[in-house]
Amino acid sequence: PVLIPGSMGTASYVLVGTKEGEEAFFSTCHGSGRTMSRHEAMRRVSGQEVVRNLESKGIIVKCYSLRGIAEEAPMAYKDIESVVEVVHNAGLSKKVAKLVPLAVIKGE
Repeated sequence: PVLIPGSMGTASYVLVGTKEGEEAFFSTCHGSGRTMSRHEAMRRVSGQEVVRNLESKGIIVKCYSLRGIAEEAPMAYKDIESVVEVVHNAGLSKKVAKLVPLAVIKGE
């Protein structure tokens, strides 16, 4: 199986490798990837704002600090749907299941 995690507020995916993936040494992405640093995310959004946004989507949030939530804000990551589509369309891995977040537990 291939697991591609999204952010706290986006889906994650389960994929399966393909024969074509051998050309890439059965390698694929391991996440959506960041579009901004943790420091930049903390400057742009407050932890409280992220919590409100997640809770408005029905996602339960339990955290040690709001700072930790801000640095992992969903806006700090690439669009997981686009990332997974690239891997799928390239034939490196095929989509099996889309997982949606129900809760976020964030430590320090």
